[in-house]
Amino acid sequence: MKMKIHFGVLAVAAVAALVGFQLFSGLALADHLAEALEHAKEAVAHGKQGHAEALVQHAQEALKHAEAAGMKNPHLDEGIAHLKEAVAHGLAPHVAVATRHAESAVTQLSEVK
Repeated sequence: MKMKIHFGVLAVAAVAALVGFQLFSGLALADHLAEALEHAKEAVAHGKQGHAEALVQHAQEALKHAEAAGMKNPHLDEGIAHLKEAVAHGLAPHVAVATRHAESAVTQLSEVK
C-alpha cells in the first residue's frame, strides 16, 4: 500500500513539475517577445528623430531578446532579419533605411503568436 501511495505522489509531483516548467517557459517567451517589440519601437522612434546611435542600441537590444525567445516562427524569423538590417544600416549610418527595417521588425514581431 505504501508503495502505491509513494508512486502516486511521485507521479503527481512529476506532472506538476512539467506543467510548471511549461508555464515558466511560456512566460519567459512572452517576456522576451514583449521586450523585443518594445525596443524595436524605441529604435523606430529614435530613427525618426535621426538618432542613429540610439536606433542601433535599441535594435541590438531588440535583436538580443528576439533571439532569446528561441522559438520557430516565420514572423519572428523575419523580425530578426529586419533587426539585423536595422543595425547594419544604422551603423553606416543610413538612418532612413535603418528606420524602415526597424518598422518592418515591429510589424513582424507584432504578428508573433
